[in-house]
Amino acid sequence: MLRAIIVDDEQPAREELAELLTEVDDLTVIGECSNALEAIQTIHRLQPDVVFLDIQMPKINGLEMAAMLDPANMPHIVFVTAYDEYAIKAFEQHAFDYLLKPVDLQRLCKTISRLKTAKTVNNNLHLITDTTLKHIPCYGHNRIFLLRLEEVEYLSSELSGVHVVGTTQSGYTQLTLKILEEKTSFTRCHRQYLINLDQVGEIQLLENGSAEVITRSGKHIPVSRRYLKPLKEQLGLS
Repeated sequence: MLRAIIVDDEQPAREELAELLTEVDDLTVIGECSNALEAIQTIHRLQPDVVFLDIQMPKINGLEMAAMLDPANMPHIVFVTAYDEYAIKAFEQHAFDYLLKPVDLQRLCKTISRLKTAKTVNNNLHLITDTTLKHIPCYGHNRIFLLRLEEVEYLSSELSGVHVVGTTQSGYTQLTLKILEEKTSFTRCHRQYLINLDQVGEIQLLENGSAEVITRSGKHIPVSRRYLKPLKEQLGLS
């Protein structure tokens, strides 16, 4: 039984697709999301087999959202879009499949048939998305929100998730440090830390050969010996 999530900012579109999917054997819809922030959390929590993902959504569109997912736990992505067929050709080979709105039941059944026989996720989505994220989706205190990259001081990996420490507010994100390192300009200074170089005030050298970054707001972030030299080079301090 395939487990699916529908992500679309328009409720009528979600309802229409969900109704069509009830006519498909061996598939159940386990969640519906109206935006990318909600979807990222839901995907992380429910681990679906397939995500039917709208492209045109506010703040974070479907392509940007796909770039935020962890490749190690990537579900099949089926884009659902109102784009014309010529635009679809540009990324057809990189997603598992695509569906044009309004979704045709016969076309949908072909997609489901392919999903049932697919053994692995062929994740080439990074080829069609920007390599740099513009925002980090965060959650905390019963809310979800976006932090712009320039608002972030540093990120740390903790037992409860990746802690995003901002200049005015902080939260946690479902994105991994690896994804954030690859898709932002943040720099690794420690196995468990990434920093925003624009927020670095100084580097304080310690007796054991390691160091600390002191941010402009006075926060202390550990720097391991492995990352000290490249960090100094990036800051022009070598």
